[in-house]
Amino acid sequence: MLFEELAELAGQRNAIDGRVVEIVAEIDGDRLWGATGARSIAGLVAWRLGLSSTTAKTITTVAGRLDEFPRCAEAMREGRLSLDQVGVIAGAAAEGSDEHYAQLAAVATVNQLRTAVKLEPRPDPDPRPEPTASITKSSDEHFTTWRIRLPHIESAKLDAALASHREALITEHKHDHAGALSGQRPPLPGTYEAFMRLVEAGWDAEVARRPHGQHTTVIAHLDVEQRMAALHLGPLLTDAERQYLTCDATCEVWFHRAGQPIGAGRTTRTVNRRLRRALEHRHPSCAVPGCGATRGLHAHHLVHWENGGPTDLDNLVLLCPYHHRLHHTGGITITGPATHLTVTDNDGQPLTSASLARPPTKPPPDVPPWTGPLGERADWWWYDPYQPQPPPTNN
Repeated sequence: MLFEELAELAGQRNAIDGRVVEIVAEIDGDRLWGATGARSIAGLVAWRLGLSSTTAKTITTVAGRLDEFPRCAEAMREGRLSLDQVGVIAGAAAEGSDEHYAQLAAVATVNQLRTAVKLEPRPDPDPRPEPTASITKSSDEHFTTWRIRLPHIESAKLDAALASHREALITEHKHDHAGALSGQRPPLPGTYEAFMRLVEAGWDAEVARRPHGQHTTVIAHLDVEQRMAALHLGPLLTDAERQYLTCDATCEVWFHRAGQPIGAGRTTRTVNRRLRRALEHRHPSCAVPGCGATRGLHAHHLVHWENGGPTDLDNLVLLCPYHHRLHHTGGITITGPATHLTVTDNDGQPLTSASLARPPTKPPPDVPPWTGPLGERADWWWYDPYQPQPPPTNN
């Protein structure tokens, strides 16, 4: 009885997944996901259906090639193939292989389908590109290893910089420990110390230049009567660009009246490090539901700075650059206070982190039970991989 129930539920699940794929394909085809604030169709599926990113990627992969594999898609809608089976096929199988894999998937497991797809003859790869500069990192329990590959000219620059910092460290070392006994004198600084000094010197210089993160200091000219702004020696700004620029960027503002400058304003974004840490502690990721980005976040004023909004904890939230710009261009609306944030799409519908899942109101799909693949060991010696057809020649 239990195995019979499993087979019945498996068939219904396959049919439901088939319908989900069709809906996702329609949403993607009409580009409807962009109105929700999601960064991608896969992100929307993972967020609104409460799925893992891997499962969401499988759904969107099948949806993206639905027209290329109609037989496999139909078998899934009828409960005869699973989402993972069709996902493997849609992920890497050649165009025109729908009939081949629809027959094979009826008896093959997911792993066997992966092997079959790998056995397809592939075109000869392009010649290997010339090696390029790279920086890679690996870690174990105790240390992190960096591997740096540089062209000779850039390598010479690094060597010169390290030598300069090493000499400076040795000079300081000799000055600081001139009177110390030889047995109590620390060893002379080496390449490691020179490299860390090089990193810290660059870090300090960057912090002094841009103390609040990843933004460039810009100069804007604002007409106080017309509420029009332009970049210094640059173009006019739209309202959205003006507010986006002054919301989170360190921006020196010059106020004008009747075409004449009347004074320089304070720096618009005054989110100091302590306030930034408080924002990150309160909510370490983008405030838009379903986003989850944690890097390169902007501190956004809920009541805009130019409208008198204060730069304090209750009027600030962290947004990723994508959603920050989307808000200022009208794609989403974000209202506060920060402790009770409301985010709506361009139709005024609130965005929440809750899944769309709800109790069903319709009966389950009327499909036969599905017992799954045969589970037999595949004899690949006798298997004929799918042979992609050569492109037609015009004679």
